[in-house]
Formats: sequence, C-alpha cells, structure tokens
Amino acid sequence: MAFDLMIAYSLDILIGDPIWFPHPVRAIGRGIMALERYLRQTALPLRLAGAILTITIVGLTYGLVWLICYMAGIFHPYFGKVIAILLIFMSLSVRSLAQAAKKVYSPLKADNINQARRQLGQIVSRETATLDRDCLIRGTVETVAENTVDGIISPLFYAIIGGAPLAWAYKAINTLDSMVGYKDERYLKFGWFSARLDDIANFIPARLSGVIIPLAALLTGKDGRRSLETVLKDKRKAASPNAGFPEAAFAGALGIQLGGQNIYHGRASNRPLIGKPIRPKEPEDIKQAIYLMYATSFVALMGGMLIVWLLNC
Repeated sequence: MAFDLMIAYSLDILIGDPIWFPHPVRAIGRGIMALERYLRQTALPLRLAGAILTITIVGLTYGLVWLICYMAGIFHPYFGKVIAILLIFMSLSVRSLAQAAKKVYSPLKADNINQARRQLGQIVSRETATLDRDCLIRGTVETVAENTVDGIISPLFYAIIGGAPLAWAYKAINTLDSMVGYKDERYLKFGWFSARLDDIANFIPARLSGVIIPLAALLTGKDGRRSLETVLKDKRKAASPNAGFPEAAFAGALGIQLGGQNIYHGRASNRPLIGKPIRPKEPEDIKQAIYLMYATSFVALMGGMLIVWLLNC
C-alpha cells in the first residue's frame, strides 16, 4: 500500500486532472443531480429524501469502486494493483488545486482585478463580482487551506484505511456536500444529511491538518510555531467545525489574517477573524499558500506511508 500511495501521489503531481479525461467526480455529480430530481418528485419528507440520496450515492460509489478493483484483481493481480493506484490518484487534487489558485494569482499580479474575480468565482461559492484585492487574496488562500484537507489529507487518510473504495466513498461524500450541503431555502432540509456526514468524514483529517500544516511550514522555512499557535487559538472560529484547523494553520504560517465578511446569494455572512495581521496581504501570499499546500501534501504522504509500513511490520 505504501508503494501504491507514492505512485498515486506522483501521478497527481505530474498529471493532475486533465480536462479531457472523464473524471469519476463528474459521474458522481450527474448521479446526484438525477437522483435529486427523482426524490424531489416523491412525497417523501425532504430530510428523509436527502438522507436516501446520500446513503445511495455513497453506497453505490463504494460498491462500484470495490467491484472494479475486485474484477481487475481477478483478471490479474498486477492489473488490480494498477487500477487501485489509478483510482487513488484520481481521488487526489494536489496539482488541480494549485492550478486553480494560480489562475487567480496571475491576473491579480498583473492588476487585472476583473479576471481574478472571475477565476475565484470558479472555485468558491461566495459572490466575487465586487471583491477588492485584499478579499481576492483572502478568498484564494482560504480555499487552498480548506481544500488541502478536502482534496489531499482526507483522501489519503481514507485510502490508507480502506484503499480506493473508501477513498472514493469519501469523495462521494465531499461531492454531495459541495452540491446539496447548503444552508439556503432549497437545501437546508434536503442537504442536511450530506452536510453532517461531510463534517463527520473530515473530523479526524481536519485535526490532523492542525499538526501536519505547521510541520510543513517549519520544514519550508515558514513560521511553524506561529502556525501551531494560531491553530490552538483560532481553530474553533470558522463556521464549519473543521475548516478552522487548516485556515488557522495557513494564516499563522503566512502571517496574515483570514475570515471576515463574505456575500452568499446577496446576503452578508460575517465570519470571525482568524490569525493576526502581521503584515498586509499581497498576491505573493497565494503563491506561498500553494507552496505550503504542496509541502503539506508531501508530509501527509510520508506520514501515511510510515503508518502503513509500521502496520505491516
């Protein structure tokens, strides 16, 4: 398994998620939309319908990935291993997260605010049309921090525990939360189960990030001590029970302050401030956040491989 993790991680760093490749997340997304349409046409209470949606999508994802790996292994053990590695690789989002952040950094660096707003709008749910330079930097760093857990640490964590099937069950949970886990009129009841399950699934990985990110900061010459201190002080301040850990770790490591007002569907949401504003934000903070994300992913990988090695001794 340690070798599988290394190969899967290396593929993600080298290849990422090519646009032309039929990524499984898109299939999961289409399945969610189709089943949601069907369930909303029934007489079921919205909370029950949402729970059925979540259980069905997660169960089918786990079962299909397990079946694919099993059948590939029957065809040939090495073929089964290759398929498992490819599936774990596709569950990771290191390179794609870096690319998404760079698409905001480049126009912002060139003072093209409108283009930076459009690019950030592709990866966040908050409204970006009126964001200033400071808020664009903050939004990008917050997204990199949160997705360091969602797209890297959590998939690795579940791949170590249960291989590709469990990693993809997690990806299904995360996709459900991103599609129906909103606290608006349409999804407050229907998406409650998906949102709660996502909180549960990320509970341990998020707390691991509160240690892994400061360690990665220390190893890359950033302020690892301040990163850890910020985690201990501000980890509970985010709206999500999990997002505060990586956000606080990134804020402390970079010496900037995150949090503040966001606009969702025309409504203001004032979030507690995380970290101390050691200095004003600047576009280079996005690039530094990307470097820290890469370092964190490598530390998480090494830690996971060490655990697998120790368990197999």
